[in-house]
Amino acid sequence: MGGEEVRLRGVVELAQGMAAARTPRDSWRAAAEGARRALAGDFAALSVWERDLGRLRVLVNAGERTPDEEEFPEHEAYPVHEFPEIAEFLHGRWAGGGEPRAWVETAEGSTSGSAHYCHQRVAALRRRGRGCCVVAPLVLHGRAWGELYVARTAGAPVFGPADADFATVLAAVVSAGLAQTERLEEARRLAFTDSLTGLANRRAVDESLDDAVDRHHAEGIVVSLVVCDLNGLKRVNDTQGHAVGDRLLERFGSVLSLCGAMLPGTLAARLGGDEFCLLAVGPPADRVVRVAEELCRRAAGLGDGVACGVASTGDPIGEVRSARRLFRLADAAQYRAKAARSPTPVVAGRSGPDDPVVRLADDTAPPAGEPAPPVGERRRFRRWLDR
Repeated sequence: MGGEEVRLRGVVELAQGMAAARTPRDSWRAAAEGARRALAGDFAALSVWERDLGRLRVLVNAGERTPDEEEFPEHEAYPVHEFPEIAEFLHGRWAGGGEPRAWVETAEGSTSGSAHYCHQRVAALRRRGRGCCVVAPLVLHGRAWGELYVARTAGAPVFGPADADFATVLAAVVSAGLAQTERLEEARRLAFTDSLTGLANRRAVDESLDDAVDRHHAEGIVVSLVVCDLNGLKRVNDTQGHAVGDRLLERFGSVLSLCGAMLPGTLAARLGGDEFCLLAVGPPADRVVRVAEELCRRAAGLGDGVACGVASTGDPIGEVRSARRLFRLADAAQYRAKAARSPTPVVAGRSGPDDPVVRLADDTAPPAGEPAPPVGERRRFRRWLDR
């Protein structure tokens, strides 16, 4: 296979790898790995320019890494002023209408392109046992975004001008792949976000709760669900208008988010209408209940307060075989809190062996042979409870 065919295959494989990525990390890894293979490199990295912090932050390191190089580093970043060629590109050639062009550096200095003063890169090549690298600027949405970096070990053939030209082409492919990843992430965000409050939506809760219960079965991790009903929303809508009602929902969403943040990793969501929930995975049940109590306290001045129910695998509620049962238990607890106008949460399983919440949830389950209502179909579940 000729050199042109090999390079064409490298471009196609890079584009296919990024198109198949499901997450930003997958996309970053596919970009670095694809470029490394296409350029016959031993190492590759993808970095983003963080304008507000004036630094180049490494997103992924691929290939033969040294002990100080993590695949997805948390804190590997370099001040832009240490790399004058970046500033020259960002503020000079690019701002002046120039095109992004890759260049080559070696452990002895620059061999192609316009960057002839990269002492930091030269020092890094020597320190990590690499003989040369090719650096390609990345441009996204018409703005300088970051860089693609591919290196070879000392003793390997040095990159030449043709490699720099090819790296420029690969950088364009990577930029297109990153743009696609951004669009997919935005679509995912919209699909799993409530448009009014900015919280997660019912779809996100359904997916996350299924995963959490699977982890509970596999690892024994505690899964807790807090279901809330914002009291008085209909009255506000009827007497003051839906715009005021929407502001009430937004205010409660902020309170819910604040309280959810007290439990690291907790998902705060609006299920629809006046119904909200917190999904906590890991914290003990008592800690979740304390947060639910704080939520009720903070929400007391919003509308007519909230009715709040809690169900946790850390409490004596019986076997939780499915996400649906945990949801029914939390909803039954919330239903009892609303009926009793309780200012504090009702917690499933804490009233002895014949706990009324557990009995309510289990006694109102659909008869054998009839499908149970999907998680989130709140009004239909209420009809079961009201029988």
